[in-house]
Amino acid sequence: MDSLISAAARALAAGDALRALKHVALRDDPPALALRGIAMAQLGELARSRELLKRAARGFGAHEGLARARCVVAEAEVALAQREFGAPPRALATAMATLEAHGDRTNALQARLIAARRCLLLGRLDEAAALLAPVDTLGLPPLPAAVAALAAAELALRPLRMADARAALARAEDAARRAGIPALQAEVAQAQALLLQPAARRMDGGAPQPLRLHEVAALLGSDALVVDACRHALRAGDAVLPLARRPILFTLLRALAEAWPGDAGRDALIARAFRLREADETHRARLRVEMGRLRALVAGLADIEATPRGFALRPRDGREVAALAPPMDGEQGELVALLADGAAWSTSALAQALGASQRTVQRELAELEAAGRVRAIGQTRARRWLAPPLTGFTTILLLPAALPPE
Repeated sequence: MDSLISAAARALAAGDALRALKHVALRDDPPALALRGIAMAQLGELARSRELLKRAARGFGAHEGLARARCVVAEAEVALAQREFGAPPRALATAMATLEAHGDRTNALQARLIAARRCLLLGRLDEAAALLAPVDTLGLPPLPAAVAALAAAELALRPLRMADARAALARAEDAARRAGIPALQAEVAQAQALLLQPAARRMDGGAPQPLRLHEVAALLGSDALVVDACRHALRAGDAVLPLARRPILFTLLRALAEAWPGDAGRDALIARAFRLREADETHRARLRVEMGRLRALVAGLADIEATPRGFALRPRDGREVAALAPPMDGEQGELVALLADGAAWSTSALAQALGASQRTVQRELAELEAAGRVRAIGQTRARRWLAPPLTGFTTILLLPAALPPE
């Protein structure tokens, strides 16, 4: 390696991207292109960074597989920052295997952490857990140890394993302090703040009651019959009845839970489930049909009784009923939750993370834009979507696969 390349690499390791560029700015050989790409990423020029890294990867020959693998890892990290998930994960896995085979444990670990963070963003928690399982943060340098601990904390928070999340955040805080990087310390502090912010609302029994993550975990771990509007399911201990694909039935069930221990009136149920201001006998007949379907679905957990005014939810075994609502109203909660991380997302990445069609995501983004809750930057294929940071509560329960699988 020549002296300029070595000097640029040392500058990048020290976080001085401008000094690194001074050494290699006028060079177009693959090592220089790779270093220029990493420098541009540190300066926030992500699009230019990916272009340079791709050119560098193409420039390395067949006998330079290690250098090419390092470029693939760097490009994957930039793509993650851009919320671009179009590249097949197989390329990153191949690069990680190449790095491990050549003994480059540092960059192999970086590849593993990138893959795990990508899986977390897409809600693929089992895959993320498998990637993080071999990582021992106790034996790592401070920077990768902090990144790995943050990923482990998020993995624990999604299914509300609060003890594991707190332990991982403590490791992340210690590693970030030893690394001495202010931005990393701020990221850890932001993650710790999630534990103190309201994450959901309990809607039964009068005024809404804000709940923090540990309180939600305690509620779901109790023997209460929980109508969970964060994940659209009915939960009673270990029993879970998913209703995400039965929106009308879930709306009716949620209304009954919020009215418990009393009943919900027929006209109010029709207005809420069918979105009609005035009800006639046809709508009341439809309500009876839907209530019959709901009664059959929840038969093992609760009864639904007809009352003179409407219907009432009667849980089995003397359980209490809890209605758990998201921290914010609206049908685009999952979309807003993803955008709340402050990154610029493409519609294709949002669709992949939500498991929805791009057309559905585009329609919801248009509604949010009209309401002033999101904004677009760029045009056509380069268009990205941003949302202002949310304050006062956390949206972790709205992220894909936030709670135990249905």
